This record gives sequence, C-alpha cells and structure tokens, in this order.
Amino acid sequence: MTEQFSDFEQSGGGVDPADQPVREPASLSDDLFALIDDGKTYVEAEIQYQRTRVAFAFDRGRSGAIFAIAAFAVLHLALVALVVGGVIALTPMIGAWGATALVVGLLVAAGVILALAARRRFARLATAYREARR
Repeated sequence: MTEQFSDFEQSGGGVDPADQPVREPASLSDDLFALIDDGKTYVEAEIQYQRTRVAFAFDRGRSGAIFAIAAFAVLHLALVALVVGGVIALTPMIGAWGATALVVGLLVAAGVILALAARRRFARLATAYREARR
C-alpha cells in the first residue's frame, strides 16, 4: 500500500501546499453579507416551492371540483327521477293529487329534519369557537 502512495507522490500527483492560494480569514461583515445572500436565496426558493404547490393544488382541486359538480348534477337528476317515479307509482292508489301531496310532504319533512341537523352542527361549531376565545 505504501508503494502506491510513494508512486503517487513521485508522479507529481501530490498537492503541494505552496501551490495553494492563501486565504485570508473572512471578516464579520463578509460573513453577514454571505448570510443575507443565503437567506435571500432560501426565501426565493421557498416562494417558488410554495407557488408550485399552490399551482398543483389548484390544478387538482379544479379537476376535483368539476367531477364533484358533475356527480352532484347526476345525483340531482336521479332524485328528480325518483320523485317523479314515486308520484307515478302512487297515482293509481291515491290519485294524482294525493300522490303529489304525499311525495311533497315526505320531501318537506326530510328537508326540515336535515335543516335542523345542520343548525345543530353549526351551533356546536359556534360554541366551540366561543369557548376557544375565553
């Protein structure tokens, strides 16, 4: 192994310290300017990273919103078809006006129940925020 090192030194592959430029110690102001430059570089990189994240989230969020709207539209059409089908199915039993009244009454009752449940949830949320302020 020492033979390899001696060959390396004889071939001129060793680094002569005299060939190296002498560095003077950096001053405090040089260090501060370097720190400020590094900070600016970090902030610029972070801003670019966050912009990229926002663009990615917006792109995925937009396509997700489009699919959600389409799903809502299809489900809405299905519910309309269910209501119309319910009226048609009940018409022979209780007449057209009775079937319409029954279906509308059931839908209004379901809407009221859902609205009351939503109001309870929002009241709990408001209470949680009021307690967090204290």
